[in-house]
Amino acid sequence: MDRVISPPARRRVLAGVGALALAAASLALAAASPARAASADVVVSEVYGGGGNSGAPYANDFVELYNRGGAPVSLSGWSVQYASASGTIWSVTALSGAIQPGRHYLVKLGSGGGGGAALPTPDATGSTNLSATSGKIALVTSTAKLTCGADCDRAAGVRDFVGYGSANDYETAPAASGSNTLAVARANPATDTDDNAADFAAGSPTPSNSSAGGDACGYPSPRIRDVQGASHLSPRNGQQVSGVRGVVTAVRSTGFWFQDPCPDADPATSEGLFVYTSSAPTVQVGDEVSVNGTVTEYRPGGSTTANLTVTELTSPTMTRLGTKPVPAPTVIGNGGRVPPASVIDDDATGDVEASGTFDAATDAIDFYESLEGMRVQVNNPVAVGPSNAYGEIPVLGDDGANASVRTSRGGIVLRQADPNPERIILDDAVLAGSTPAGVNVGDHFSGPAVGVIDYSFGNFKLELTAALARVAGSTGKETTAPAGSGELSVATFNVENLDPTDPQSKFDALAQQIVHNLASPGIIAVEEVQDNDGPANTSVVDADQTWGKLITAISNAGGPTYDYRQVNPVDDADGGEPGGNIRVGFLFRTDIGLEFAPGTPGGPTTAVGVVSTGDPADPVGLTHNPGRIDPTDPAFDNSRKPLVGKFRFGGKPLFVIANHWNSKGGDDPLFGRYQPPRRPSETQRGQQAQVVAGFIQQVLAVDPQARIVVAGDLNDFEYSGAVQTLVDAGLTDLPASLPDAERYTYVYEGNSQVLDHILLSPSLAGAPHGYDVVHVNAEFADQTSDHDPQVARLTLP
Repeated sequence: MDRVISPPARRRVLAGVGALALAAASLALAAASPARAASADVVVSEVYGGGGNSGAPYANDFVELYNRGGAPVSLSGWSVQYASASGTIWSVTALSGAIQPGRHYLVKLGSGGGGGAALPTPDATGSTNLSATSGKIALVTSTAKLTCGADCDRAAGVRDFVGYGSANDYETAPAASGSNTLAVARANPATDTDDNAADFAAGSPTPSNSSAGGDACGYPSPRIRDVQGASHLSPRNGQQVSGVRGVVTAVRSTGFWFQDPCPDADPATSEGLFVYTSSAPTVQVGDEVSVNGTVTEYRPGGSTTANLTVTELTSPTMTRLGTKPVPAPTVIGNGGRVPPASVIDDDATGDVEASGTFDAATDAIDFYESLEGMRVQVNNPVAVGPSNAYGEIPVLGDDGANASVRTSRGGIVLRQADPNPERIILDDAVLAGSTPAGVNVGDHFSGPAVGVIDYSFGNFKLELTAALARVAGSTGKETTAPAGSGELSVATFNVENLDPTDPQSKFDALAQQIVHNLASPGIIAVEEVQDNDGPANTSVVDADQTWGKLITAISNAGGPTYDYRQVNPVDDADGGEPGGNIRVGFLFRTDIGLEFAPGTPGGPTTAVGVVSTGDPADPVGLTHNPGRIDPTDPAFDNSRKPLVGKFRFGGKPLFVIANHWNSKGGDDPLFGRYQPPRRPSETQRGQQAQVVAGFIQQVLAVDPQARIVVAGDLNDFEYSGAVQTLVDAGLTDLPASLPDAERYTYVYEGNSQVLDHILLSPSLAGAPHGYDVVHVNAEFADQTSDHDPQVARLTLP
C-alpha cells in the first residue's frame, strides 16, 4: 500500500551544462503542447485516500465523478487511473454505465483494512489503494494504462486530472493535501477552471453515487433557496454571496431569472431568483450559471410605498458553466400548488416583513412569495378582468374551478371577507406582446400560461415566457328595458374625464350606450365631466361645451333631447385629473313630462339649504336649485361636491343627489406589505357620507315621504361604513339588493366590485321599482368608460 508522504518534487530536475539545452528544448515542447481545456461534462469531483486507516470515517478509498454538462455521458470504456505523487506507473480501474447530467458517479477503491463506515453503493469498483495525502488521479476516456510518465495532465485521452498534496503533476497548481479524515473535493462540482489549487479544497469526505439521496446538482452553498429564505426579506439581505448557481429561465432588458434545478422539499423557500444587471444581460435561457453579487431587497416604487420587495442579486458577476434543461414549471392550481382561496394574510399585525408567521399554505401573500422568481404554469386560465394598456390580464386558473363567487358573466366578485387571492395577473414584461390585446372577462386562451413570478405595482405578476392567443368567450354588452308607463328611469354614469378634446368617437360611444343600452333614461347623474379645455391647466372652469357635445351626440344617435344642470367648481379645488375640474351634474329629458323645478342655481361655495314651503303637495323647497351640499365642509377638500337637484315628474317632486366621493388613492394594495391593508381614504368618504346623510335627514324632517334618489360613484363598497351611513339614514342601497353574482359595477385587478350606487328614500323603495347594472364597459377591453352605468325604474308614489 502506498501510504508514504512523498517529498515535494519538481516537474523536471535539470543539472549541469547539458541541462540548459534540455531545458530550452522542454520549454519549446511545452509551448507547442495543446492548451488545457476545461472538461465540458464529466470531471473528478472528490478524491479520498484514507479509507480504512486509523480514524477514517469510511472503510474504503474512493474517487467521485460529476457530470457538469447538459446531457448524459457514457463511461463505458473509460477508466479512473492513479499514480503516486512522483510515480509514473498508473493503476487502472475500468468504468461502465453512464452518468446523467447533474449527477455523481462513485468509484469504490482499496482499503487500509481498519474501521470506517461502508460507502454508498458504488457505481464502479477497483482495488487500487490511494495515498491519503498526495497523489495523482486521471479520468481517461480509455482503459489503456497511461504511459505519459510524470507529465500526464495534458495527455491524449485524459478528460480531467487532479494532482493533490506534493504531486509532481497537476493542473496549474496542486490541490491541498488530504488525510485519513479529509478528502480533497471541488468547492463547486460544476466549476472546472483547470487549476487544481483553485478548484479543490480539503474537507470531510462526502461520497455520492448516481442514485444518492438529496439533490443531484451538487451545488455548493449558498443555494438560491438559502438566499430567498422562508420570509419576505432574504436572511442574507445586504450580504455578498458567491457561487449561487442555477439555470436561466427568463431574460429581460435589465436582468434575468435563474432557478435551482434541484429543489428541496420545503415549498416555503423559492428556488428562483432575479439577477439585476442594469443593462441587457449576456446569458440565454438554458445557460447554467454561477453568480456572485449582493443580495438586495428592491421595493418597486420606492421605499415610501406599501409595495413588497423583490429579492435580487445586484452588481453581479456571472460565470457560464454550460447548458442544462430549464426546470419544469411549478403548476399553480389543480395537480400542483393550490393557492389559498380567501386569505391574503391573517396573522400579521402591520408590516408582513416584520410581523406574523410566514405560512405559504394558508396565507396567499406568503404563497406567492414562496414562488417568487420561479418558473410556474397556470392551466386553463380564464380572464376575470379585461386586458389593459400595460399588457396585463387578471386570470383564474383551472377555468376558475377553485374560485367563488363567480359572476354570471365569468368574473369573480369581491366580498368583504374574500379578496379572491387566487387571482393572478398575466404580464408581458419579459416577452413583449405575449399577452393578447382585446381580452374581455370570460375569455380563454390558446394554452396554459407559463412564465416566472414577479412583483410590481402592488401585485404578483406571472411574466409570460411563451405567448398566448385569445380564445373569445360569449360575454356581450347588456341592454336594459326602458321605463314603463308611469315610470321614471334614473341612471348614474361615470363618463371618465370627458372633455371636448376627447375624440368624437368617445362622445359617440357614450351616446350609443345612453340611447341603446340604457334606453334613454329620464335623468342621468353624470360624474367626471371636465371643463371646456380638459386637462389643460388653465383658469377655465366652464363645461358648457362638454355638455353640449354630449347632448348633440345623443341626439345624433337617435336619442331624445336632453338638457343639463350643474355648478362650476372653484378652479383646481375638486381633485381628479389636474386641470380638468371634474364635476357632477344632471342630464334630463325634456319630452316625457319631466321638468327641472324652478330655482336659482347655487355657486361653487354656496351651501344649499332645505326649507318648508307650507304646500302639502310640495312641502320641501331648496334655497338653490341646483345646489351644492355644504361645499366648504372639510369633508370635501380636494374632492367633488355633491349636487342636489329638484325635479318634477307628472307634477310630483323628486330630489336627486349626484355624488362622486373621494377616491381610494393612497390606500394600500391587497398584496402590499401592510396587512391588513391600511385604507386612509375611508376616513374622508365616511365624513362625506355624514354630510350627505345629514342633508337627507333635513329633507325627511320636513317631509318623511320625500322622494329622494342618491346616485353616483361613491368609490366604496356596498358593505363599507360610508355606504352604511346612508343606509342608517333610512335609504335602501339597490346594489346590495342584488344576488352576490350580480353585485358589481366596476372591475379592478380582476375583482368585480361595487363602487357606483343608487339609493332610494323609504317612499321610493316601498313603491314598485326595478334596478339594473348595465354591463357595457368594466368587463371589456374596448370600454368607453371604466365604470358600468346603472338604471333604476321608479314609480313615484
